Amino acid sequence: MPASLARRRPVAAPPPPERKSLARRLIALSAAGQPAWTARDASALAREGYGRNPVAYRCVRMIAEAVAAAPLVVFAKGVRAPDHPLQALLDRPNPEETGPDLIERFAGLLAVFGDAYLEAAGEGAVTALYALRPDRVSVAPGADGWPAAYDYGVDGRKVRIARAADGFLPVLHLKLFNPADDHYGLSPLQAAAFAVDVHNAASAWNKALLDNAARPSGALVYQGGEHLTPEQFERLKQELEDLQSGTANAGRPLLLEGGLDWRPMSLSPADMDFAQGKHIAAREIALAFGVPPPLLGIPGDATYSNFKEANAAFWRGTAAPLAQRIGRALSAWLGPRFDGAEVRPDLDQLPALSDERAALWARLEAASFLTPEERRRMAGLGATPVQGA
Repeated sequence: MPASLARRRPVAAPPPPERKSLARRLIALSAAGQPAWTARDASALAREGYGRNPVAYRCVRMIAEAVAAAPLVVFAKGVRAPDHPLQALLDRPNPEETGPDLIERFAGLLAVFGDAYLEAAGEGAVTALYALRPDRVSVAPGADGWPAAYDYGVDGRKVRIARAADGFLPVLHLKLFNPADDHYGLSPLQAAAFAVDVHNAASAWNKALLDNAARPSGALVYQGGEHLTPEQFERLKQELEDLQSGTANAGRPLLLEGGLDWRPMSLSPADMDFAQGKHIAAREIALAFGVPPPLLGIPGDATYSNFKEANAAFWRGTAAPLAQRIGRALSAWLGPRFDGAEVRPDLDQLPALSDERAALWARLEAASFLTPEERRRMAGLGATPVQGA
């Protein structure tokens, strides 16, 4: 072989020196990192909040069912009109839903997304009402900045719902106050997103801990010499995975020999005050939705002396105002199409507010300086029906 070729032949590099790392003296079984927060888009909030968190789910259900429990009644010229065409529409808004079903869906979407949409269907006259999914609706503002139309998109297809020739916009958009957006509301789930993530993560951690036989993470420290050989290191890791992990190995003793010692590297559930942390997160979620914690079975809140007071507070502060707001929105939206009719929730039929209504009637009855018409108006009953009208 020529000498030039011999010089070009690659020479095998010497093996690297074996590293005597001190890290080989322990096997750490732990996990750490930065918190991972749920994305703030509507679909992610609905999935992680309403779909996977029992506290948020129950809050939304309570609000939606409570609002739907207050019947919507129609008043024409200040007098209750049970035979009015608008009352018939509200009682049976479409072939698939009754009135309470539609309002429950409408209020639930508002609580989850911060936005809720109703579409008025029909040629000329309004003959049906449908609730639209907020994550499929987008506002199309006009030149003046106000909504001129609404786009509804599904599977890449988009339909524009625009104003009619007479100026009627067949979409009612109800939104919760959002100081940072002109067209879309702020969801309670977005305000409670951190608490929802903490509550969900605590449940996931608890499940993982149970799957690992309720053992917190820790480290095996080797004290028998300078370091474990690579073969000993890999064999010990494999034995730990095979014999100590999973629910099937719950209660199996850990045999330590040859200079091995176990040292915990994480806090126990008691040290973390695990249960109290979940309760705090649950109370923050309930606070964002306006639901008193005692109604959800969350301990540690002594604001209300009993369940009855908490339930009345929920109706006064959350359910009744939302039902009244929906009634006002329907009146402003559909009233001009139905001869100026007015829509109101009938709160008198709610057992939770019966004590307050009885107290109001007693005060009005005792107020001798008021006329019957004034008493009726203050009681929310409207004007006295005219005989023969």
